[in-house]
Amino acid sequence: MFNLSVTPAEFAIRAIVVYLVLLLFMRIGGKRQAGQLAPFDLVLLLIISNAVQNSMNAGDNSLLGGLISATVLVVVHYIASLLTARSRRVERLLDGEPELLIRNGEVFRQTLRRAKITHHELHSALRQNGCTEVNQVALAILEINGAISVIKRENGQGVPGPSTPL
Repeated sequence: MFNLSVTPAEFAIRAIVVYLVLLLFMRIGGKRQAGQLAPFDLVLLLIISNAVQNSMNAGDNSLLGGLISATVLVVVHYIASLLTARSRRVERLLDGEPELLIRNGEVFRQTLRRAKITHHELHSALRQNGCTEVNQVALAILEINGAISVIKRENGQGVPGPSTPL
């Protein structure tokens, strides 16, 4: 139960490496809220969690090994959250930035493709915000948490500024 097959330092290094690699994969994979995961996204997430388990614990199934790995993961996550709160550069690196999807009824299709947002997902978000047509939208923004914020046009007025993505 308490006999380790590798040193505590190796557990820590393995946990940190797995955390950083998975964080990179999630950044590459795009922004999606957990509730917005398609079934194949959820299956991938479950398989990845199982696949990296042995790389973190080096085949060690001891209680102490699991507690070391879990503690290191929580500490690394806490440090990452502190760094993102204190540094705009680290926040952009780890969390990304909001992306402009629609301005004054103009849809930025390249941004949709890059963010892997389908027209169905976009129109669903618009409907949830009371817009039945794209031309009713002053701004639609893909937030860093994967949600799409929509600001409706008021009396046919749009938002001032250039029509280029942020």
